[in-house]
Amino acid sequence: PRPSAERSSPARWRQVLLPFLLSLFRGALPDQIRYSIPEELAKNSVVGNLAKDLGLSVRDLPARKLRVSAEKEYFTVNPESGDLLVSDRIDREQICGKKPLCILDFDTVAENPLNIFHVAVIVQDINDNTPLFKQNNIDLKIGESTKPGKTFPLDPALDSDAGPNSLQRYHLNDNEHFDLIEKQAPDGRKYPELVLKHSLDREEQNLHQLVLTAVDGGDPPQSGTAQIQIQVTDANDNAPVFIQDVYKVSLQEGVPLGFSVLQVTATDQDEGVNAEITYSFHHVDELVEQFFNLDKRTGEITTKDNFDFEIANSYTLSVEAKDHGDLAAYCSIQVEILDENDCAPEMVITSVFTPLPEDSPPGTVIALIKTRDRDSGENGEVYCRILGKAAFILKSYSKNYYKLVTDGPLDREENPEYNITIMATDRGKPPLSSSINITLHIADVNDNAPVFEQVFYLVHIAENNPPGASIAQVSASDPDLGPNGHVSYSIVASDLEPRALASYVSVSAQSGVVFAQRSFDHEQLRAFELTVQARDQGSPALSANVSLRVLVGDRNDNAPRVLYPALGPDGSALFDTVPRAAQPGYLVTKVVAVDADSGHNAWLSYHVLQASEPGLFSLGLRTGEVRTARALGDRDAARQRLLVAVRDGGQPPLSATATLHLVFADSLQEVLPDVSDRPEPSDPQAELQFYLVVALALVSVLFLLAVILAVALRLRGSPSPAAWGCFQSGLRSKSGPGVLPDYSEGTLPYSYNLCVASQSAKTEFNFLNVTPEVTPSQDLLCEDAGWLPNTNHEGAGVPFASDTILKVSFNL
Repeated sequence: PRPSAERSSPARWRQVLLPFLLSLFRGALPDQIRYSIPEELAKNSVVGNLAKDLGLSVRDLPARKLRVSAEKEYFTVNPESGDLLVSDRIDREQICGKKPLCILDFDTVAENPLNIFHVAVIVQDINDNTPLFKQNNIDLKIGESTKPGKTFPLDPALDSDAGPNSLQRYHLNDNEHFDLIEKQAPDGRKYPELVLKHSLDREEQNLHQLVLTAVDGGDPPQSGTAQIQIQVTDANDNAPVFIQDVYKVSLQEGVPLGFSVLQVTATDQDEGVNAEITYSFHHVDELVEQFFNLDKRTGEITTKDNFDFEIANSYTLSVEAKDHGDLAAYCSIQVEILDENDCAPEMVITSVFTPLPEDSPPGTVIALIKTRDRDSGENGEVYCRILGKAAFILKSYSKNYYKLVTDGPLDREENPEYNITIMATDRGKPPLSSSINITLHIADVNDNAPVFEQVFYLVHIAENNPPGASIAQVSASDPDLGPNGHVSYSIVASDLEPRALASYVSVSAQSGVVFAQRSFDHEQLRAFELTVQARDQGSPALSANVSLRVLVGDRNDNAPRVLYPALGPDGSALFDTVPRAAQPGYLVTKVVAVDADSGHNAWLSYHVLQASEPGLFSLGLRTGEVRTARALGDRDAARQRLLVAVRDGGQPPLSATATLHLVFADSLQEVLPDVSDRPEPSDPQAELQFYLVVALALVSVLFLLAVILAVALRLRGSPSPAAWGCFQSGLRSKSGPGVLPDYSEGTLPYSYNLCVASQSAKTEFNFLNVTPEVTPSQDLLCEDAGWLPNTNHEGAGVPFASDTILKVSFNL
């Protein structure tokens, strides 16, 4: 057995080793938050208050979204208290194996703003594993001629614990012939060797029973045992001998299956059967048998499986060479695996902020990417880049972390979605790479005002439209989405009266169709202008305005209206006198008409429908002037009748008619008898009334002549006698000036002097005299305010004394 001082050494080593390793760890990880916990903690056990250690307020935890970012999440963060909790079983032996220091290194992510914190948790070993031998029964054959001091390697015990809790020592039960020594393999494992203290005598004792015990350093310690059965064999003088006791080999991890690693050779000086040697692995673990194959006859070791440097970078093989006399020799083979660039980089997206508002400023974080490469050295160094052209850049943020951020403004209307490909490449030779795709959706912001399809709308609509008819449609588009792109229409301004606007037009808020609320009349409203607004439903809302001008087109809905000749109150026509000596081309009268329409619809033309003497008069097509076509003949009647039609230029045309009664006479006295010859009804009462009126008219004329003569005598001595107008006899009426109604529509380009003489309701007439010469600056009769002739349609004449002549000058 070993000395007691060595048995007490694990406690001493535990006190010294752990603080030493922790000090190294603190020096290596200065920027990390560190915790230390024992393995196999119960689920939801508190590791520490992470929020407090990071300097985060508990009130801010919901907004900061503190969470653990790791491939295998053994821990989680309580969102309410900020405690770091155990979320899964932590078995140190499974996670770290035989490593002296087991560290769970992970990151925690906090948002708003984005921060990454490195956290390291040291997992302390507990003595939860018992040392176990690979075989509970060990059989050995030792020749009786074996000399004392000969050693026989034994299978080591396996203890999954690490540090002080791992296997610490072996001891053998007390016996006379054998002792036990401990040796340490290059990988640090301890294995026992059986040492022959005294010579064996097969005839005295051919079987020896021993008990091997392995003890760990736990408190309390745990142990495992194995039974050793030694059979003493007959003499075999020489044992096999290896050329080397220790072999060292380096292999690339990518060597193919069946690759020859090494051929071990042992010699035996015996002859015959005792010199035949067989090779076998001696007390090796399962990994060795998984990856290596040993030829029993030749001793050649070949590969059996693919190596992975990232799983194991070295192997220790123990080979036994045994002859037929059961004498054996042992050698150790140390195989080092060299790393090759056989692992492509890996990327893990820990956070993706999608959808991203399109008004996000440059530099906004889109995603957080973690890289790793299981290779070592340059083969494990990774750099990332974005493939193709994109409005994004990658920034190295922390150890193995990259931030994907925007490099410029975003516009959802131009690109609503981005497919970003990121490639990670290591620095091995040849380099290996991998890529990931990130789909980023852009969220809409109300950054576009509605746009009308036209900058100005001009609409033509014919008058007399039905109320409610659609007269126009405005259309605006908004490339935004949802409410931000939903457009509604309204009328915000007009040149119409605000109170009357609603009674004229309206617009559909959804479609932009403009409706007429009433029937338009071109003669009352020829044009109006609206300002239509298109507004979206965003917040704040954006809008645009457009002008809509509506022109009300004319329809031929008004017939011409004859202003002259006018009819008397009983419907009788007035008379125009024509001098008997009138030459061809003499202007007799003019048919005056107007049309309330406009354009071609108001373009009037005059046509003779019926004439007493077709060749006697001519009628101007556009002017309506009636002129003599030839001189009056002896056979021509003194009274002539013309039926004139006035047509407009509309389609279909509308028309009106006027009847002209023309009398050839040189004076009023000639006209009256001719007028009185018109047939009258045979009613005796009517004839009596006619004679009374004629008598009254004669008396009145005589009276007026007397008055006019008296005035003329008095004015004879005046230095500037006034002009008498159209009275050849110098008489002046006591009546005042008369003016025809003022018509603002139609065209009357001439100035006329209208002379009227009346005798009775049945013998009244008017005649029109053209004054082509320059009209005097004033008319004596028209200056008299006491003269009021009736020139409207109802009063075609006023009774006066016979031979009374009135002159009215007016401009149309």
